[in-house]
Amino acid sequence: MEGDLMRTRGAMLLANVITGLTLGYTVSNIGFGDYTELNRMFTFQDLRMLLSFAGAVVIIVCAFALLRVRRTPGRIHAGVIPGAVLFGTGWAISGGCPAIPIVQVASGYLPALVTIVGVIVGIRLCRWANARYFHLDRGSCGL
Repeated sequence: MEGDLMRTRGAMLLANVITGLTLGYTVSNIGFGDYTELNRMFTFQDLRMLLSFAGAVVIIVCAFALLRVRRTPGRIHAGVIPGAVLFGTGWAISGGCPAIPIVQVASGYLPALVTIVGVIVGIRLCRWANARYFHLDRGSCGL
């Protein structure tokens, strides 16, 4: 029994590693790991990246519709809009959402370590501020 569990865990770990490496390779080759490319997207100098991103959103919306995935009903709390603005601003400044700096560091772009530290500090500050001042329902966000 324990051997089966270990094989299952090992298989899952291997599948996750392969999936992660494939995603990182794909994201890097598309250009989402390149700060210059992302900057050109956010400043509308090159629409290729923006259209790639929009195409991915359209594909996932269609997949969710085909699979009949429904949003869990719930209340959107007051922190969603300012959080979204901060997230987007951070993405534009740093050149990547929280996963992209990992791809950037793996590609040798070490300044992305500053972004990773910023993400960690931001998460901790958010948790602290929510516990001390806001007391927002974390719901599925997992503050």
